Amino acid sequence: MVCTGNICRSPTADGVMRKIVGQAGLAHRVRIDSAGTTDYHVGEAPDRRAQLHAKKRGYDLGFLRAREVKISDFSQFDLILAMDKSHLRSLQHQCPPGMQHKIQLFLDFANKHPEDEVPDPYYGGADGFEHVLDLVEDGCEGLLSFTIDQLNN
Repeated sequence: MVCTGNICRSPTADGVMRKIVGQAGLAHRVRIDSAGTTDYHVGEAPDRRAQLHAKKRGYDLGFLRAREVKISDFSQFDLILAMDKSHLRSLQHQCPPGMQHKIQLFLDFANKHPEDEVPDPYYGGADGFEHVLDLVEDGCEGLLSFTIDQLNN
């Protein structure tokens, strides 16, 4: 999961996905990580507001630390999921030849919400973080279904 600084949207998606993958008994088969398109917050924990809202829904983000996308990510992961279209463009620009097929918008996996981008809650209030969680939970549920299908084929 990829956003700008890896402190709000992508670590939220990372934490939610880790929990549902664990609940599905697949933690030993699915590797989950998050990163940012920039190095603004490398080494920092997720935004305290993101952690607070996630914790209210039972997700732990406290152990995560921000990092920047690396070229090796494109070979190490089957999917690289962008939180919005600017991240998608950044990833496409950075991606080595022959690996473009791995890059998608995260909300391509969502089923309940019509949005195609997860909005940045950083400069807003509590409602923004709650909306991000709603979108991320939807996207993660769809991603889990996709992952289970892939593992069974």
